[in-house]
Amino acid sequence: MNSKERISNILKHQPVDRIGLYEHFWDDTYAAYVAKGKIKEGEILNEHFNLDIIGASCSNCTIDMDFEPEVVREDNDTITIKDGNGAILRRHKHHDTTPEHVDFTIKEYEDWKKFKHKLQENLERRVNYTGYRETKAQAKRDERFFICAGAGVFEHMHLVCGHENMLAGMALDPDWIRDMAETYTELMITTQEMLFEKEGLPDGMFFYEDLGFKDKPFMSPKMFREILQPSLAKIIDHAHSKDLPFILHSCGFVEPLLPDMIDAGIDCLQVIEIKAGMDLLRIHKQFGDKIALMGGIDVRALYTNDRSIIDKELESKIPIVKQGYGYVAHSDHSIPNTVEYDTLRYYMDRVLELGSY
Repeated sequence: MNSKERISNILKHQPVDRIGLYEHFWDDTYAAYVAKGKIKEGEILNEHFNLDIIGASCSNCTIDMDFEPEVVREDNDTITIKDGNGAILRRHKHHDTTPEHVDFTIKEYEDWKKFKHKLQENLERRVNYTGYRETKAQAKRDERFFICAGAGVFEHMHLVCGHENMLAGMALDPDWIRDMAETYTELMITTQEMLFEKEGLPDGMFFYEDLGFKDKPFMSPKMFREILQPSLAKIIDHAHSKDLPFILHSCGFVEPLLPDMIDAGIDCLQVIEIKAGMDLLRIHKQFGDKIALMGGIDVRALYTNDRSIIDKELESKIPIVKQGYGYVAHSDHSIPNTVEYDTLRYYMDRVLELGSY
């Protein structure tokens, strides 16, 4: 059974030879493995580790695609940049992290109205034709499951106005947030149609939508249903109209939102972040017959580089979650450079051993 067949079956809860295997890596992890001679410069990690899934982005949804990033300030450790969304974000120079929110041009509905028209400009330039075409060809050659990846509306909105302004808007000016969500939804569907018409369909869709933090979602289930779920459902309906399964990534504690995500039509939840309060076994028990699951392996076990700890983590989970043919192994976050190459190899070998049927 090849990777494309395997993931296709898992997303439908149909029999497979083994569970799926996929991973994400921080950029500095890649650089560390290259520096240590473990992988070659330019080598594709999906191929190197023989992962079942490979993907390419759908489109660029930056408001002003022609804006040249401006350095606002810089020191030895950080750099603060204003980007094409009008966001001022501070990033570390020496390691990958989530950027710190400093300021935003768009903070309320009236600000948004001044800029939203730009998202209808340069549509052809927004579509990732070349990257999609090249990665799709690689996937076909290697018989991997090919995903078209993108950010969901929540992700796009916080890049424009920041979490604080966006969440306050959901409570105090929900029409603004609905307008933003609907605008990005239409843009994503439009650019997907353009892409698929020229380059053909992927095997599935994979959208990032980080809807929670530690122990809580960013909003109540009621607010999610009223403001965000309609956009998510429309995007998923578009995918399903083309017989494409839909994988939703969400970091943070999102379990209270999961029933509404399932109602919106998701086929798989990824990444099931343990340190945020998610529990792979609990979610498998409650929802594993309704959707496939991807993730939930505590990355903190991996960066101990202690094989006995890794064994305990895998042995306590994989024999259970592989039941029902609906699981893809993945850490609960991207692999950091503290995970040694040989540790990662061991982890993947044990996953395949424990996950075989």
